[in-house]
Amino acid sequence: MSLFVEQLGAKPGRVELYAGLSVSLSALASALVAPIWGSLADRYGRKPMMIRASLAMAFTMGGLAFVPNVFWMLALRLLNGMFAGYVPNSTALIASQAPKEKLGAALGTLATGVTAGTLIGPLLGGYFADLLGIRNIFLFVGGLLLLLNLMTVFLIREDFVPVKREHELPTKDLLHQVKDRQVMLGLFVTSMIIQVSAQSIAPILTLYIRHLGQTENLMFVSGLIVSSMGFSSMLSSSFLGKIGDKIGNHRLLLLALFYSFCMYLSFAHAQTPLQLGLLRFLYGFGTGALMPSINSLLTKITPKEGISRIFSYNQMFFNIGQVVGPFIGSSVAAGLGYHWVFYATSIIVFVNFSWSFINFRHYLKVKEI
Repeated sequence: MSLFVEQLGAKPGRVELYAGLSVSLSALASALVAPIWGSLADRYGRKPMMIRASLAMAFTMGGLAFVPNVFWMLALRLLNGMFAGYVPNSTALIASQAPKEKLGAALGTLATGVTAGTLIGPLLGGYFADLLGIRNIFLFVGGLLLLLNLMTVFLIREDFVPVKREHELPTKDLLHQVKDRQVMLGLFVTSMIIQVSAQSIAPILTLYIRHLGQTENLMFVSGLIVSSMGFSSMLSSSFLGKIGDKIGNHRLLLLALFYSFCMYLSFAHAQTPLQLGLLRFLYGFGTGALMPSINSLLTKITPKEGISRIFSYNQMFFNIGQVVGPFIGSSVAAGLGYHWVFYATSIIVFVNFSWSFINFRHYLKVKEI
């Protein structure tokens, strides 16, 4: 995106700002409108919302190929965030359709797919950008999203009866029917913290790798280190989802949070890029348990007729974490240095672990909440 911003004529001192805005605006817009789409999903079904999201994103992403300047690019990124929501609705669909005893495994499989996309996307984008040009990449992505739209229409089935507006469970009543509202709020915040912790180190990771002594092939080595976490997360998500079904998702979530705290501390003590890469790979086994556990727990404490709204609120917190995280990381790095970004992130994760432990204290002796 930063290279594309340069092509659109942004002044050198403004490139990073506009590139950052292109990400933040999309996430912020998605956070603000998520509850609206969640309410419509509970009324009309999750599949129609998935069709809506994929079709709209086909045009907002494909349209980037034709923008004449930075401001049109930001406008389309804003619209992209407003109409996004394919993954949270697919999560809600699986959560509402899968058997309870296989819920963790099903959501873990979905997490595997999402993680695989985040790994494959940059590789395809980088390769085809060199081969075809950046603008053609947006056309390619728009085509993929259009294909996704057709696959959703013809290949996905949902057992859902539309609900008339007057028969829809009001949000106030829905929240009263949630089994444990304190746990629900804790899970929302945990989703946000997961993104805050991931995004806080994103702006400085390549610089930190250079700080550890990597000078040759910096971008390639950085890409490998960034991707290493995704590979281990992809390998473990489905398996850990099954483990969560067996031992209890709340117990697995606590273990994964404490493991994440330990790993962030260890990042600050890495001596070489190789050590950092190995630690990132090991860290991925913890992240593979986090989001599937949260989604399983939200499903178990939420009435089925309101599950999309609850997932939309969770998505709102998730997107807020995407916006806040980079600012925390950049500010700490500028004021205290790279190592302190990892210390600060580990403290945030530990506070979240402690709060989650308090929330789950009455359920630690039982498998199900």
